[in-house]
Amino acid sequence: MGTKNNVTEFVLFGLFQSRELQHVCFVVFSLFHILTILGNLMVIVTIGASNTLHAPMYFFLSHLSFADMCYPSATTPKMIVDTFVERKTISFNGCMTQLFSAHFFGGTEIFLLTAMAYDRYVAICRPLHYNTIMDRQKCGLLVGASWVAGFLHSILQTLLTMQLPFCGPNEIDSFFCDVHPLLKLACADTYVVGLIVVANGGMISLVSFIILITSYVVILLNLRSRSSEGRRKALSTCGSHITTVVLVLVPPMFMYIRPSTTLAADKLVILFNIVMPPLLNPLIYTLRNHEVKNAIRKVFRVQGNSGEK
Repeated sequence: MGTKNNVTEFVLFGLFQSRELQHVCFVVFSLFHILTILGNLMVIVTIGASNTLHAPMYFFLSHLSFADMCYPSATTPKMIVDTFVERKTISFNGCMTQLFSAHFFGGTEIFLLTAMAYDRYVAICRPLHYNTIMDRQKCGLLVGASWVAGFLHSILQTLLTMQLPFCGPNEIDSFFCDVHPLLKLACADTYVVGLIVVANGGMISLVSFIILITSYVVILLNLRSRSSEGRRKALSTCGSHITTVVLVLVPPMFMYIRPSTTLAADKLVILFNIVMPPLLNPLIYTLRNHEVKNAIRKVFRVQGNSGEK
């Protein structure tokens, strides 16, 4: 690969060329990133320290929050630092690391949401068998499988991109290294690689989206026979999941389910996907869930009291 690669670094165009807008980006995305880390960390600490949040749903949620902390951390810190420099560069190895990390945590997030939908399906449609089906071992397997699937998805995207020859130009019209802009720079026919990327990235998002929506339709049909209180509680939980599913899965479907081309809107779509779901997920899952809200109050009240002592 080294003999056919003349490119040792890539130049990132970033989000905006205007210095004023870049300064605004620094403030906004620094704030968003700090809030994302703190919000998801709060969820992880609360679930870990609480005596009441032992249901499988919260086990999945803690892993989702960890993925939500790591996913934007693969790209946002570099983007924030780049607002200060005129020429935004990233080494070839740094570019591939960024590509791998973003797809690893983003892919894992999608698989975890699918596991969470299965958990909700069993809880609502087969409540008498829930504890038997969703035992500790099954939950561990589902979470482990989500991380392994995210890794396999990401390593395939990264290896396919790494083996392409890059002989210049080396300018990426984006704020981070992603598959489509890199395929555009490769000095080789990328048609087959582009198809694999679509199958690997876009189809995962589409299939997961169809599975998730189908599972929630089945859940909603099952709720017709429940009491109004049971329906309200189940709908509240499912509402949180459906909101997250739409936020997480629609942007990747737009980005990766089409042929390997770059569109003007791509930067904003992928920026929304990287920044907003990890920022909003802690709010979505805590504001609509009384158990989590109560646990947060108890955990931080106890820690506050122990700090005073």
